[in-house]
Amino acid sequence: MAVAVQPRRESATHEEVVSVRGRRSGTPMVVAVHSTALGPALGGVRMWSYPDLADAERDALRLAEGMTLKAAAAGLDLGGGKGVICAPDGGFDPAGRRVALLEFGDLVEGFGGRYITAEDVGVAPADMTVIAERTEHVTGLPPERGGSGDPSPVTAIGVEAAMLACAEARWGERDLAGRRVIVIGAGHVGGELARLLHERGCDLHLSDIDPAKRRLAAELDAGWIAPERAAGGECDVLAPCALGGVVTAETLPALRCEVICGAANNQLADDSLAAALAERGILYAPDFIANVGGLINVYAEIHGYDAAAALRRARGIEATMSAVFAEAARQPTTPLAAARALAARRLRAAVAD
Repeated sequence: MAVAVQPRRESATHEEVVSVRGRRSGTPMVVAVHSTALGPALGGVRMWSYPDLADAERDALRLAEGMTLKAAAAGLDLGGGKGVICAPDGGFDPAGRRVALLEFGDLVEGFGGRYITAEDVGVAPADMTVIAERTEHVTGLPPERGGSGDPSPVTAIGVEAAMLACAEARWGERDLAGRRVIVIGAGHVGGELARLLHERGCDLHLSDIDPAKRRLAAELDAGWIAPERAAGGECDVLAPCALGGVVTAETLPALRCEVICGAANNQLADDSLAAALAERGILYAPDFIANVGGLINVYAEIHGYDAAAALRRARGIEATMSAVFAEAARQPTTPLAAARALAARRLRAAVAD
């Protein structure tokens, strides 16, 4: 193999974690499989620069668990996993990127179908084509290769659907027109979401660490907020669509929103913050419910891609989120606890069978 594999190991919370270093590229990589109780562990590969391998492993572990929750709560016959490719500071040159992707493909192939990879932060459909040179356990390939391509538009549609459920739960009307929404992260998903919200007549504001995204803000007649001020911006809806950890014990007191609903994974730095948000009267839409549209899209690809069916299922996120809010009110508990309970019930049923 083109990768030097450390001994496969179980963890207290995950079925398997594998760390490797590419023999040619020297690139550290991780695959974490959280659960295969419902089916093969599907989760994207993230290409990112981490301070060290331990940080990359922690990211993979948390993201893999989130994928299990996503699939279970959405009723998909999938488990949860995640891949990470540790990019060097400044990124790869084209040749180095290709080698690292091929080596990651070798790593995926070593799981024999227990882990299926897909696109995530820092990775594009063209990269999935490179990975597919070494393994068939790949989704999110370009349409010309029989795949569904970039899942971002479907993810954004799902987040929009979740936001409609939030509007109904918070303001008693399924309408976002005139609502002030701050989208943090105007990349693939955030940018698509911004376009959808613009069409709905939102008072839209964007924020991104890339100043070039100001062009999208101008195109959509949206306001622009500096990244360091975005989380604390006054708004009806805060939509984190970049990396996770937007809500921390430190940022919580500065929040001036009524709803948090976005595409980012792991928006809460700690699950205990869900109760703190509720105490402050902030409605939190559990991220693994809101952002499951991308997973729905690649799941459909596995079973013979039907774009219309994937879109219908993504729009169904509104009903799922509404059910979560209703259950949270009935208990009473937080929406995060209600969403986790929904996923746990399906996982328990799978194990019992």
